[in-house]
Amino acid sequence: MLKFYCLSFDELSNNQLYELMQLRQEVFIVEQDCPYLDADDKDQDSYHILGVDSAGKLQAYTRIMPRGLSYEKYSSIGRVITSAAVRGKKQGVPLMQYSVDKTLQYWPDYSIKISAQTYIVKFYNSLGFKEVGEEYLEDDLPHIAMIRG
Repeated sequence: MLKFYCLSFDELSNNQLYELMQLRQEVFIVEQDCPYLDADDKDQDSYHILGVDSAGKLQAYTRIMPRGLSYEKYSSIGRVITSAAVRGKKQGVPLMQYSVDKTLQYWPDYSIKISAQTYIVKFYNSLGFKEVGEEYLEDDLPHIAMIRG
């Protein structure tokens, strides 16, 4: 069972920042073989959801963003990730539920938009997200926009 924390960029310790960047690179760049610039100048204006295990190791992460940072009319959740150590152990649902709750807490007047890899659409459907528009390639991976609320 993971414990979740929500921190602004300025509240992150150096070690927490290092761990979250390391986890994002391990999964998105190395495992998914998708070279892209992860440091996109959005982290500084976002909140960071950290899911840590009982030993204090980061095992899950999302980045929640205000309206206007990624999408003009929507708040957003991105960089949704679980480590290989907890993948398949049902940690994605509590991670996303916590992320949705925090996003709605900070920006209650806006729907939430995500860019979902198409293979995981049903997972996001189960959390109340609905597909909008057509499938597209993002960093050479098939994605679809989804909105909740």
